[in-house]
Amino acid sequence: MTAHDIPAYMAHLGAAARAASTRMARAGTREKNTALSELAQRLRAAGPALAQANARDIAAAEQAGLAAPMVDRLRLTGQVIETVAEGCEQLAAMPDPIGEITGVKRRPSGISVGQMRVPLGVFGMIYESRPNVTIEAASLAIKSGNACILRGGSEAIHSNMALWRLVQQALVAAGLPAEAVQLVETTDRAAVGRLIAMPESVDVIIPRGGKGLIERIAAEARVPVIKHLDGNCHTYVDAEVDLDLAVTVTDNAKTQKYSPCNATESLLVHAASAPAFLPRMGAVFAAKGVEMRCCAQARALLSGVPGAVLADATDADWAEEYLAPVISVKVVASLDEAIDHINRFGSHHTDAILTNHHPNAMRFLREVDSASVMVNASTRFADGFEYGLGAEIGISTDKFHARGPVGLEGLTSMKWVVLGQGEVRQ
Repeated sequence: MTAHDIPAYMAHLGAAARAASTRMARAGTREKNTALSELAQRLRAAGPALAQANARDIAAAEQAGLAAPMVDRLRLTGQVIETVAEGCEQLAAMPDPIGEITGVKRRPSGISVGQMRVPLGVFGMIYESRPNVTIEAASLAIKSGNACILRGGSEAIHSNMALWRLVQQALVAAGLPAEAVQLVETTDRAAVGRLIAMPESVDVIIPRGGKGLIERIAAEARVPVIKHLDGNCHTYVDAEVDLDLAVTVTDNAKTQKYSPCNATESLLVHAASAPAFLPRMGAVFAAKGVEMRCCAQARALLSGVPGAVLADATDADWAEEYLAPVISVKVVASLDEAIDHINRFGSHHTDAILTNHHPNAMRFLREVDSASVMVNASTRFADGFEYGLGAEIGISTDKFHARGPVGLEGLTSMKWVVLGQGEVRQ
């Protein structure tokens, strides 16, 4: 089967993945952990071959004029390979969620009712740029007992192919089907259209990339999609707050790295704290070249900060995901106004309150409608690894099944199990 006949090729991949998912669902913990350990060993041993494949992608990207940050995302450095190898070993060391039965309760009829955790079946992963995602997705599929079909970006095709071959070798070495992890070997975009429209073969689609990619997948998919579109994350500085803590955490949330979806893009400050906090925070941002798009009150308080780059915020700024050294700044009159602003303009990804007032912290946790809500911590912690999930396949802002960072449990579902001893319904 060649990749030239896209419908037939994708149907073949789908049928093979569906068949492999049955075997993966009954795979034992030892088999899955063996595959992950084998994969870690093969990744470390394949350094020269991976470097050669990656060099082809880097050269093509530079020749095509890709921006330097995009080219950097393609690089499979020794550190990147070691990190994904360690990730495989960490997953192998984690408890196996599959088959766990919880919440068993005896009913008056005599039956016992509970729930069992089972794999989703087959997931399709569509991603851009970073070839390390190939290993992250494959390793999570293996540990969670799923099969997967991976479609990476055309700019990383040689790197992804080299990594995928190692995954299949590790699966076979563990006695598991190589077809449990498949890579779409064509860069034809029509393959994506087929992958997201095969409910007979694929149970869920997970896009990981830019907003344009995710919007397209969400609009055209005929199977459920685990996704988030924007990362307009907020940090709110309350009336009662440790100013040193607030400056340190806000600085980290915005400037530790500008490009991730969990970086703070909007800063809300209570009017009682603003006169003391904003000039200090503005000086930090000015030193780092961060542009501040402000409401009138915030701009007045920041106007005396040497070197501050200020602009008037528009309504569009309150909802913007900048992914750049730009932040919107608004002074609010109350906690109520902060919560209302976040729920109106936010993307339901990650939002934080910095406060010394416990009741306000608890209200914020209850009332902010986001996948991750934090107290006195940087929004940059919204990450599967930081949450102890071992690895993360993406972040979901949906409200069903998986919400927030999606790790092993996000790739499973619960089914009801009933345990009886011959009971019949009266």
